[in-house]
Amino acid sequence: MKPYRINKTIEEINSKIREGKAVVVTAEEIIPIVKSEGPVEAARQVDVVTTGTFSPMCSSGAFINFGHSVPRIRASRVWLNKVPAYAGIAAVDCFIGATEPCEDDPLNKVYPGEFNYGGGHVIEDLVAKKTVYLKAVSYGTDCYPNRAIEKEVTLAALPQATLCNPRNGYQNYNCAVNTTDRTIYTYMGTLKPRIGNANYCSAGQLSPLFNDPYYQTIGLGTRIFLGGGVGYVVWHGTQHNPAVKRSRKGVPVMGAGTLWVMGDLKQMSPRWLMGASIQGYGCSLSVGLGVPIPLLNEKIAQYAGLSDEDLFTQVVDYGHDYPNGISKSLAQVSYSELKSGAIKVNGKTIPTVPLSSVVRAREIADILKKWIQSGKFLLGTPQFNLPSR
Repeated sequence: MKPYRINKTIEEINSKIREGKAVVVTAEEIIPIVKSEGPVEAARQVDVVTTGTFSPMCSSGAFINFGHSVPRIRASRVWLNKVPAYAGIAAVDCFIGATEPCEDDPLNKVYPGEFNYGGGHVIEDLVAKKTVYLKAVSYGTDCYPNRAIEKEVTLAALPQATLCNPRNGYQNYNCAVNTTDRTIYTYMGTLKPRIGNANYCSAGQLSPLFNDPYYQTIGLGTRIFLGGGVGYVVWHGTQHNPAVKRSRKGVPVMGAGTLWVMGDLKQMSPRWLMGASIQGYGCSLSVGLGVPIPLLNEKIAQYAGLSDEDLFTQVVDYGHDYPNGISKSLAQVSYSELKSGAIKVNGKTIPTVPLSSVVRAREIADILKKWIQSGKFLLGTPQFNLPSR
């Protein structure tokens, strides 16, 4: 492999950020620069590319410490606004999962269920500074004699609250259709019969892992925009699978890498953490996430310069193939085609529907850009990078 003509370090870029001299552009702004100047000159001119995504991310939740009572309690079961939280951690620690429904939710007994309130909504209410009703029960011990507490809590009053999302920022994802003769309700939204619509979920050229497809700059300790505050990549996410088919330009053409991310919930905003109700499927949490990509060399610049025309995904049947574990693609389409509003499958023109907000993704990339330009956000140096094979 030829040596890179441009070689920067994160430490050098952070020095420029502190001095107010770093050149920062968004993932959309770098595309014409790479096309017109080439990757070498783009890497020479630009220090950081900012990315963004905002969409439902089911594998999300929060660790919450709700403080000791008098007398003390070792909670064995916990509810927040009637949503069960996992209490098998410690005395007054619990984990509220984004997809956990309210305990009295009828679920899909009345099909399709509405799933009006769940763990994602509890998290949104907390960051929106609303009061949340907490109930905890215990079997009682000598050191923790209290058997039940009920109280109102706010995020500010909680001793500690940490957003901990085991799988966010999917590098790519299926485009979902339904080949059956009935309407179905999935985590990819409502799908009309006989391929009546196509739902997809990625910000495409703005999406973080599309801009660094081999994770050359992303790993344990990478500092990110998370839920409106500052968070970190703490591990590769669950289902992280980079060893999938890639395009000639090196980008996965199906689901691949994922991020495990964490951050202080008290820094975050309800604009970037929003409870979601997915009809007929369940509850979730829409998460705003943005990753800065330092242009350490021209290869990274080349990847960051790829556009929606260069990024592809697979059209998958969620009516029959997906629920039955059948790995089959009906078509491969670009994100340019998806964002145009319609794609063709088997000669049929199908309207497309995004579950991911490009408008919000663009806003995140711009916010992160401003944070870095102002010197308030330095890049985190990964202690090791995400697995790329």
